[in-house]
Amino acid sequence: MANSHLVILKKQYLDKILDGSKTIESRLTKGKCPPFDCVSPGDVLFFKESAGMVVAKAQAATVKQFSELTPQAIAKLKTEYNARICGDDEYWQLKADSKYATLIKLKNVETIPPRRIYKKDWRAWVVLKKPNDFGLL
Repeated sequence: MANSHLVILKKQYLDKILDGSKTIESRLTKGKCPPFDCVSPGDVLFFKESAGMVVAKAQAATVKQFSELTPQAIAKLKTEYNARICGDDEYWQLKADSKYATLIKLKNVETIPPRRIYKKDWRAWVVLKKPNDFGLL
């Protein structure tokens, strides 16, 4: 059975997902945290703009994970995938010392009626464990 996830991202990246130019959602982190080892093909991703509403959803088509990354390995990821990740130079500079990466190819992207949720923590990725976490399902 597919899991569901709440994905919080900046407006510039959400807009690119919605216009079809960003087809891979990337998460590079220093520690092993979601979505690393938490997302699988077929999972549903709900997209929420930072400080905004949930406005879209998609399915994970494929998931690639990388660990024990080095700055050189991250540069290689940028070269190979950035045309579909659409990260700006600032993004890649901020992620240069990451140790883990999760790349999720998106499919079936669609807008949904905007929904405000009340999330009080700083997590940028939430695995929805209950059938109706945040009232999204």
